[in-house]
Amino acid sequence: MAIARNDLDNNGLTIGVSPERFRAVAMPLLFDHLNAQCEGTIAVNRQARIVWINDKYAEKIGISDPRSVLGKEIEEVLPASRLREVVESGQPSMLDLMAFGSEHFVVTRIPLRDEDGTLVGALGFVLFDRARHLKPLMSKFTTLQTQLVATQNELAKARRARYTIAGFIGTSPAASEVKRQARRAAQLDATVLIRGETGTGKELLAQGIHNLSPRANGPFVAVNVAAIPETLVEAELFGTAPGAFTGADRKARIGKFEVANGGTLFLDEIGDLPLALQAKLLRVLQEQEIEPLGSNQVKPLNVRVIAATHIDLEAKVAAGEFRDDLYYRLNVLALQVPPLRERSADIPAVIEHLLDDIANRSGQAPMELAPSAIALLCNQPWRGNVRELGNLLERAQLSTDGTPLEARHFTPLLGSTTTAAPQAAAMPSEPMLAEPAPEPNAPLQRLAESIAQAERRALQTALLACKGNRRRAATELGISRASLYSKLQLHGLSER
Repeated sequence: MAIARNDLDNNGLTIGVSPERFRAVAMPLLFDHLNAQCEGTIAVNRQARIVWINDKYAEKIGISDPRSVLGKEIEEVLPASRLREVVESGQPSMLDLMAFGSEHFVVTRIPLRDEDGTLVGALGFVLFDRARHLKPLMSKFTTLQTQLVATQNELAKARRARYTIAGFIGTSPAASEVKRQARRAAQLDATVLIRGETGTGKELLAQGIHNLSPRANGPFVAVNVAAIPETLVEAELFGTAPGAFTGADRKARIGKFEVANGGTLFLDEIGDLPLALQAKLLRVLQEQEIEPLGSNQVKPLNVRVIAATHIDLEAKVAAGEFRDDLYYRLNVLALQVPPLRERSADIPAVIEHLLDDIANRSGQAPMELAPSAIALLCNQPWRGNVRELGNLLERAQLSTDGTPLEARHFTPLLGSTTTAAPQAAAMPSEPMLAEPAPEPNAPLQRLAESIAQAERRALQTALLACKGNRRRAATELGISRASLYSKLQLHGLSER
């Protein structure tokens, strides 16, 4: 193109060239420059099939003959390519990172149009190989990617149940029965209601049921209903739509039901669920779908619910504080966890387990307890059950030196609730009625069998004294009515 001297400005650029003429000259030069300077170039047609690839790009991705990939869909050759999106939208992607194997390429993608402006395909350029010219950006990207993977792994670990049914320590008839029922519940996918006093191990059994069930590879999510403010329970369980209420996040927030999808949701202290939300929970259990707060969309779910409570749900139903239809829906499979004082034969094994756990967490050698200390602890009421016992052992480790610890070390820590341990040899000032001594050659019974027989006799005596009134018998025995029913069934006395 001949250019007159008077058509040039001070910088040597042509003045007055039409846009059409400029594009006709500049575009081929731009393409030749990019193709020469970039690490690779590829082109696709309207169907996102490869129509051209230069030798550098083919060599970079391990293709010996560039003609062998012509006509193939772009994803067959470059799985992470987004040239199809450019073809479909007509919008460029000026700077992006594209993964290929273990490498990342810095790429740009532009739509390709004919002279009439009709979209006919797209061009992709690899600007930098291995992003070596973007080291600060790539370093930050790699760090964030590593942190994301680590966070995802930690979150998955946090949603995994840690305990098994075998972790419920004890071989007494009561402990063995509740573990048998838990193993049976694990094989069924029905709702489970676990009842028992605080600290008896209800969540441990819930995790054990989950770990032994077909849902073991799914998440285990635990929610203490009593620990959530009443105004936030619905949002916590069912999630919220964007801006569902004043102060809510602009983005949607998923609830615990959705987090537990594919696994198990453990609802502890279910008796404290507000009455207004019980109908919504009942619908979720029946329909396996949720409707987030402030949303009109229903989301399908696949969640097993295990609920737990330490209160008398029947009394709450009678008082109108708990829906009877929800009670029946939860009470499909019922487990009654016995309190520690009702399985005193297990206390030595529980103590040993707790001492090992304390030693592992503290990094110190396990404490040793003298027989007098164990006898004292076996004779306590343990209103707080295993949790109270564990707390006492930790306090003993902090407040005493040397081992083995004797009964006198625990007496001050037990305070006014102390119950004296039975003495091995008593010297009473008044005559005492003694149990008849066993015959010298009589066969000895296992401790568990003796305890079971004593428990059966105690139940029979209480029912006889109360003329069959089970509520009164439970009160006289110092146990809950549900616990009494469980024991009567265990000893074959429920029909009498």
